[in-house]
Amino acid sequence: MQPTDRSVHARGGVITQANPERVTVRTRLPAGVISLSQLRGLGEIAERFGADQIHLTTRQTIEIPHLDPDRVEELARDLEANGTPIGAERHEVVNIVACPGTDRCKYSNVETIGLARELDQRFFGKDLPVKLRISIAGCPNCCNNALLSEIGIIGRIRPVRTPGLCTGCGTCVQYCREQAVTIKNGVCHLNEDKCSLCGMCIHSCPFSLIKEEDRHYLVLVGGMSGRHPSVGRELIRVETPEKVVGIVDQVIYWVYRKSRANRLLGEQLDELKFDELKEKIKNEFEDRAPQDP
Repeated sequence: MQPTDRSVHARGGVITQANPERVTVRTRLPAGVISLSQLRGLGEIAERFGADQIHLTTRQTIEIPHLDPDRVEELARDLEANGTPIGAERHEVVNIVACPGTDRCKYSNVETIGLARELDQRFFGKDLPVKLRISIAGCPNCCNNALLSEIGIIGRIRPVRTPGLCTGCGTCVQYCREQAVTIKNGVCHLNEDKCSLCGMCIHSCPFSLIKEEDRHYLVLVGGMSGRHPSVGRELIRVETPEKVVGIVDQVIYWVYRKSRANRLLGEQLDELKFDELKEKIKNEFEDRAPQDP
């Protein structure tokens, strides 16, 4: 009998359980999207390898628990053939999370699924000194905890009132969760300091009198969940998904070169001179207004 190749067992998606004689295998599902045939295949694979259940994780992946570690290599081949390969969980870029975005959500300001797939293709599984979670939210509601991820990406939009045409119906006031909109003397007023740029007032206006401008992605770095949750720090806002990909590339390289193991990224930002990274990213990627001829 040939000796077992332990390389599969070293992957982050193979997780030793409380009972060390069993492992859980986490799959790779960017944005949590899986086809019906892949889902059926996962069920068949799980059953074939002795599992009687699967687990849906908070990171939009599927885990197969209580597996025999001696069969993990065989399992890995079947998962790869099913298009749902072994995922990641250790000090690496783990499963990319995204909300439904403009594909389905009426509140979303940006496309998310395609961006998640692009980031997955470029960066998934990259070895790092720390675990790095990337979450994409189509709007500031942040249903998927983008604020608390090492890299959070949030779609935002600025509302613009149409002067002289507002009927003062108050619909936008009812929808605004920040109490940033008021009606005074039949006229709609926006408090810019309170506005979160979610765009709900734009979507809610029954007469389409609130227009949009400055649709963009806000990128944050260093969010932390877990025992001591903390919101990530604002890095930059840009208008295109292509720039988002370039920025994520730069941040991951910065983390790879400078961060220290056994600590969350958010705990190290000051030591790593986050402000210097922010200035560098700003100089390279910041959207600038076109110059007058």
